[in-house]
Amino acid sequence: MVARERLAPLRGRIRRASALLSWAAWGTALAAVPARASDIIPVPDFTDYRVPISVPPAVEHPGWEWLSVLLLALALCLASYLALARRSRRGVYALTVACLLWFGFFREGCVCPIGAIQNVALALGDPGYALPASVLLFFLLPVVFTLFFGRTFCAAVCPLGAVQEVVAVRPVQVPRWLDHGLGLIPFFYLGLALLYAATATGFVVCRYDPFVAIFRLSGNFNMLVFGAAVVLIGVFVGRPYCRYLCPLGAVLAVCSRASKWHVRIAPTECTRCRLCESSCPYGAIELPTRPLPSRMRPAARTRLATALGLAPLLVLAGVLVGGLLALPLARLHPEDRLAERVLREDQGLVEGTTDASEAFRNTGRPVEELVADVLAIRAGFRLGGRWLGAWMGLVVGLKLIALTVRGKREDYLPDRGRCVSCGRCYKYCPEEQMTLGDLREQAEWESAETAEVASP
Repeated sequence: MVARERLAPLRGRIRRASALLSWAAWGTALAAVPARASDIIPVPDFTDYRVPISVPPAVEHPGWEWLSVLLLALALCLASYLALARRSRRGVYALTVACLLWFGFFREGCVCPIGAIQNVALALGDPGYALPASVLLFFLLPVVFTLFFGRTFCAAVCPLGAVQEVVAVRPVQVPRWLDHGLGLIPFFYLGLALLYAATATGFVVCRYDPFVAIFRLSGNFNMLVFGAAVVLIGVFVGRPYCRYLCPLGAVLAVCSRASKWHVRIAPTECTRCRLCESSCPYGAIELPTRPLPSRMRPAARTRLATALGLAPLLVLAGVLVGGLLALPLARLHPEDRLAERVLREDQGLVEGTTDASEAFRNTGRPVEELVADVLAIRAGFRLGGRWLGAWMGLVVGLKLIALTVRGKREDYLPDRGRCVSCGRCYKYCPEEQMTLGDLREQAEWESAETAEVASP
């Protein structure tokens, strides 16, 4: 018994020693396993590995925008001088190519005076939006120059018009009734673009610009096809986008009618040779008018009275129709589409979620708040839709009145609204050729006289 008590501490030491030896053996085995595994599957060497760094795209220096503003002002001055004072079609065309290269392909069509309309509308509709000064100038400069000199911006400075001017090699005359009808579309497009921009729905003019993809040599395939189609049509129909789609063209057409100076077809006296009429591919020549026979005057007065009476009715009808179109117009707003998707998911009408709805749910924003915002957006579209309908009715009414009014013209004159001051009619005018011939003869005579005086 005494021996056992003496051996107990010894046995404890032996157990502790054996436990330590066991843990040491296990540790050695575990250390040996990675060594053997590394022989089978070599561990790659990361000594020369460089961790990739996500670099955001470089922000364009604001100096480029201000340089474009300066060049825009200089180009407008030069275009007005070449079209009105110099009367040089060749100079206007050379400036057209230069502006196409700079504002189109080099600057990739941005900032665009046409798209700047939407920035101005958004600034008026959203007080929190800060309108850049350069964008405001891109919108104001063409308008101001048009009020003084006509559509010289369209003549040579606009890159969208420059593309169509360059490719218009075999233009044909569009029937006047069709030209007048299609000419209403830019005014409708203008109203729609302003509505969507003011409600922060989107910039539809920029989204559906047919030439930006061509300028950038990349983009949506559908827009590339659309742009190529417009260019192809422009070979046979002079400036189809400018005449039948461009919203800024609608604004400048109104401003040009009130311009202080405008291009003239004949430099002095019109001989009524009609050569300018056949040379203009844009249908922008107003023909001389003849006095109506006495038997036709009552019918003409009746048509004018009918047009004047229809104008307010068309505005009223536009208000009613615009109010009914408020809901379809609001569906293009991203918040409206998001609310509809979230509600359909909550009701089990659709399976799964979208990226937009998933992102909304991750924010923790209540659905009721989203619905309240959408109702306010729809109320804004209801008011905006009525204004849009009134605008469309007014445009149609004024067009009917303009078609029934016969101006008193004795010569062939440019239509101040539709004439883009391209100068195509200059070289076809006999008076222009005679003036240029007289100037050449005078210059040659003065040169010869100077040489004779200078000779001993």
